[in-house]
Amino acid sequence: MAFQTHLNDDTNEREKSYRDFSLDRPGKIIFVGHHLSTGTQVRCLIRTINLAGAVLEVSRMVEVPNHFFLEILGIRDEIGSTVVKREGDLVTISFNMLINAEFLHHVLRLSFEADV
Repeated sequence: MAFQTHLNDDTNEREKSYRDFSLDRPGKIIFVGHHLSTGTQVRCLIRTINLAGAVLEVSRMVEVPNHFFLEILGIRDEIGSTVVKREGDLVTISFNMLINAEFLHHVLRLSFEADV
């Protein structure tokens, strides 16, 4: 019998996906400057969010840096983010680290309470 090693035959392995939640909450894109200074800020609308990233709506006239901090209105934490793609006014981003599920629940609960 020939010696065999385990090989992953699935060359089209699916990317891990997370459930998207509709948020439609204002946020800020905070530009990262020299020595992590944060001077420039741009408003955005966070359309959807999940544990790994979000879709933002930003005017197509605004140039979004590849790396920035995202602040969700009403929450003081800043989330390190990276642009994945941009299509017109919609910017798909990934978070530099998965956000905590409890934090996501808190964000969604704040959004729900604001609607009531």
